[in-house]
Amino acid sequence: MIITTTTDIPGKEISEILGIARGSTVRARSIGRDIFAGLKNIVGGEIEEYTKLQAQSREQALQRMIADAKKLQADAVVNVRMTTSMVMQGAAEILLYGTAVTLK
Repeated sequence: MIITTTTDIPGKEISEILGIARGSTVRARSIGRDIFAGLKNIVGGEIEEYTKLQAQSREQALQRMIADAKKLQADAVVNVRMTTSMVMQGAAEILLYGTAVTLK
C-alpha cells in the first residue's frame, strides 16, 4: 500500500478514486505518565512519556487508515493528512485521512 501526502504518485497513474480512507484513535494520559511529566516540567526537557504516547497513537491511526483503504480495495492513499483535537481534558483524538485510489 502506497501512502503519500502528495496528490499523485510519480510514475503511477490513478485509475479510480474510491473515497476517503480514515483512521483514528483517542488516547488519554495516565497518572503514571502525568507524574513523570510533572517532574520533567520542573527540570525542563523533552517529556519522553508523552512523545512515545503520541508516536504510538499516530502509528495506530495510520494502521487503521490503511485497513480502511484495504476495505475499499485501494492500491494507495494519496493526499494524506493528520489532525489532532482535544476530546476532553487529558484525552486527544488523532485522525489520519486521505483519498483511497486504485492505480493502473
